Amino acid sequence: MSKGFAVVNTSPLIYLARSGHLDLLRIAHEPVVVPEAVVQEIKQGSQFDKAMDAINSHAWLKIVPDGPIPKVVTDRDLGPGESAVIAYGLARPGMTVIVDDRAARRLATSLGLPLRGTLGLVLLAKRDGRIAAARPIVMQLVDAGMFLSSDVLDQALLLVGE
Repeated sequence: MSKGFAVVNTSPLIYLARSGHLDLLRIAHEPVVVPEAVVQEIKQGSQFDKAMDAINSHAWLKIVPDGPIPKVVTDRDLGPGESAVIAYGLARPGMTVIVDDRAARRLATSLGLPLRGTLGLVLLAKRDGRIAAARPIVMQLVDAGMFLSSDVLDQALLLVGE
């Protein structure tokens, strides 16, 4: 599989860094860009150390300046990180946006942006044989603060035969 470019939001970076599974971002995407607004959100949270350490210690994670946010994005009630990620994706056709926030995912879908979330990265890794089982990793992500309803979790794991 050839790797494409991706832009990642705050929560996937935090959950993956906290759980020790940051490399899941690299399965289908490299490099992965991190808008400055995402960096600022990480710096404001209690997760500063692991997520910032991850950004600072992996050359394949590239911090990029925030670009202009189009009106179609500013008209939505999204946070600065989600807005910057979607704007970055809009400005670069074919770039995958990696977001977990429901409103941001809906907007990305409505705009036709390639989209993936943290859970989707785990499922992709399982499907491609990069990990033996998805459930233990998903449970580590939940322990790291990611919220998944039991219905979503069960449906997702069924997709990969677990």
